[in-house]
Formats: sequence, C-alpha cells, structure tokens
Amino acid sequence: MATDRYESPLSSRYASDYMLRLFSADVRYQTWRRLWVALARAEHRLGLPITREQVDELEAHITDIDYEAVRQREKEVRHDVMAHVYAYGLAAPSAKGIIHLGATSCYVTDNADLILYRDGLRYLRGQLLNVMKNLASFAEEYKALPTLGYTHYQPAQLVTVGKRATLWLQDLQLDLEELDFVLSSFRFLGSRGTTGTEASFLDLFEGDEARIDEMNRMIAAEFGFDRRFPVSGQTYARKFDSRILNVLSSIAQSCYRFANDMRLLQHDRQLEEPFESTQIGSSAMAYKRNPMRSERICSLARYLMADALNAPMTASVQWMERTLDDSANRRISLPEGFLCADAILRLMQNVTKGIRVNEKIIERTVNEYLPFIATENLMMEAVKRGGDRQQLHEIIRTHSMAATARMKEGEPCDLLERLAGDPAFGMTLAELRELMDGRRYTGRSAAQVDAYLSELRPILAQEGGAEAQDINL
Repeated sequence: MATDRYESPLSSRYASDYMLRLFSADVRYQTWRRLWVALARAEHRLGLPITREQVDELEAHITDIDYEAVRQREKEVRHDVMAHVYAYGLAAPSAKGIIHLGATSCYVTDNADLILYRDGLRYLRGQLLNVMKNLASFAEEYKALPTLGYTHYQPAQLVTVGKRATLWLQDLQLDLEELDFVLSSFRFLGSRGTTGTEASFLDLFEGDEARIDEMNRMIAAEFGFDRRFPVSGQTYARKFDSRILNVLSSIAQSCYRFANDMRLLQHDRQLEEPFESTQIGSSAMAYKRNPMRSERICSLARYLMADALNAPMTASVQWMERTLDDSANRRISLPEGFLCADAILRLMQNVTKGIRVNEKIIERTVNEYLPFIATENLMMEAVKRGGDRQQLHEIIRTHSMAATARMKEGEPCDLLERLAGDPAFGMTLAELRELMDGRRYTGRSAAQVDAYLSELRPILAQEGGAEAQDINL
C-alpha cells in the first residue's frame, strides 16, 4: 500500500473486493473495449466494410491495455477516449481504422457506466437481502419478548423486541422494492451519435433506418439489456443517475435509522452490537464498549445521503444536447456512492447477525415502568370490583404523580404499594402484582411479527449475496 499518496478510505478500509474491482480502471476500460468489439461485430453483420478478422483481433485484445501508451497519448490530445482508441489500435493494428466507427465518446463512457451501475445494484441487492434475512431471524426469535416502547424517546406502551425489529426490516423492504424498480427501469443508450440523432449511422447505412435500430438492439442484447432509451442527446438522461443515487440514499437512510436505534439501546444496555474478545473500546478508558460499528454506519450513511445530492444538481443543468460539467462530478459521486452503500451494508450484515439481547436489563426496565403502563388495566379491574371509574382515575393520577416524584429522587417505583394502601382502590398488593406480566401489555406484537414475516417469506427465500467478510476495521 502506498503511504505517500492519498487513498480514499472507501477503498482502503470499507468497501468489498467485489465493488472495488467493479469500479477499477481495468473493468471500466475493458468494458469500453468490449463495447467497441460489440459495435464492430454488429456493423460487420449488418454489411459495413468490417471483416470478421478485424472483429476477432479486437476481441483478442480486450484485456491487454497499455496504460502507459494511454497516459502518453492523453497528455498529447487531452481526450481520454481517443487515447484509449489509439492504444487499442496499437494492440490490434489490422482493426485500427474501424475502431469507434460512427460512434461518439459517450458510446463507451455512458454505456459502460450503465453496465457497471446495473451490476453494482445487483450486487447490493444481494447484500441488502442478507441484512433482511438476519433481521427476520432476529424478529422471529424475539417476537414475544416484552420491551419498553418509546415515543419521543420517552417511555410509552410496551412492544416486543421482535416487533421493533420489524420496523427496521420494513424500511429495508421498501428500499428493496425501490431498488427492484430501478433495476427494472434500466435502459441501454446504444450508439446514438453526437446529438442523439444517429446521423453518422444514417450515412454509414445509406439511409437504412431499420439496420440502425437492429445495430443498437444487437449491441444492447450482447450486454443483457432488452430496453434502450427511446431518445437521447449525446448522453443518456442524467435524470437516471438521480434515480440510482436516490435508491442508494434510501438504503443509507434505513441503515442510519437502525444503527441510531442500536446506539440508543446500547446506551441503555438493552441491546449490544458484536464486540470481539480482544476489541479495544477506548485508548484511555479500558472498560469502554462503544457501538463503533453502528456509529460507522451512521457516519457513512450521512456521507451517502449528502453524496446523492450531486445527481439532481447535475441533471438540472444539462444544457440542451450535452454539456461536460457532468463528467468530473459523475466520476466521483457515482462510484463513491456505490462503494459507500457497499460499506454500509457490509457493516449492517455484521451487526444484524450478532445483536446481543440483554434480557435481564430489558426485563428490569419493563418492570420499572410496568405499573404506570398497566394503570388503565388496573382501573378496569377495579371497576369490575365495583369501583367508580372517575374516582379511580383520580386515585391513579394522584398516586402516579407521587411515585414519579419519588423516582426522580432515585427511589424505586412504589405505585403498586400506594394503590394497594388506598382503601378506595379496592385491590390488594398481591392482586395488583398478578397483573404485572409484561406479556399482557404488548398488544398484537407477536402476531404482527408472525403475519409480517409470513408475507415477507417469498422475498426472504430469494438467494442473497456472498456473506460480507473482513469488516473489523
């Protein structure tokens, strides 16, 4: 690893080998060459003066890119695509004169981008499914475990640990649906010429428009696309980049929500993210057990949500048929968006697979607030025993305020003792304690988990991606 040059942490610390390879120079420029081969092959089959031998020679030299020749040529001509055309011609001299025939630069740059982005989203889909499967298993295991619910981060009614997990899972399901929509809407640009009119091909094919359409259909099919943008300028619609980065941002939003909840719950010691036996939480405080992976998810998610703003700003300023102020921005914002989403989902897999549930802490927290949560049920029981509902309500209100004030002084809750000691309430302490079972107050939480996971089962049965490895940094 070079230590005297800046390297993005997304490359050196966070992203997977797959994603780093996908957006590498080799894959990008080999994809350019594959596109030039596909163009030449289609033109040969459709009757242009290109021989089978020329196509074969191009195909034989897809991977042996002379980057030094490219660098020297680009320094001279200040044009990256033409520098690669030149280097390709050196490798395949018999085909030198027909490389890029009829095309403009965006034929290789834009179509290659679409191929890489599609493949990147497919990979992320598998990683997202892995996270969802982990959370689904967690929700199933803890569907009936009562836990204190919070609204406004203030104690509210009881839920269950598994029911809360379905909230995280449902967010990710919505992301999966959006991702599938984006994948289904992918289109190929094809070779459309400098302003999208296909004028160069109209000349090459002597006015035969059917052969132009067939050429573009053949090239698109070779790369697995069955749809093409019906119209374009020189580039494909930059609006589509917004759609891509938006779904990556959407995933980041859901992961941030999950990780932020984990950080809050770890503060309360109810849940904990994985923590290795030799892991150090703090350089100064040896006892610390920080939620560093959840914090990293939040940190990366903020970056990705901000990065997604690049695409709409670029799409909004594309003048007429093309302007080049998109290029430098897209070279950074799109690949880094994919690398960042990849890093987030790798961390999410690790955390969701190893959540530790501290059941005794959760039970203690439930028991601390359960007398207040159960007051409506207590009141209904007292009414059944002949009490006056309005009078009972005032008794509960008065004693609740007193018990709360006592708790603020650091004392345990004594609401049940207060109610039992009030003759007007009409229930003994033993009778009140019989109603202090948290499972009575979680509503339909467990049933909702079962119903939701049943609905989700066909999705969870789909094959996920390769399990994330090496996320310890």
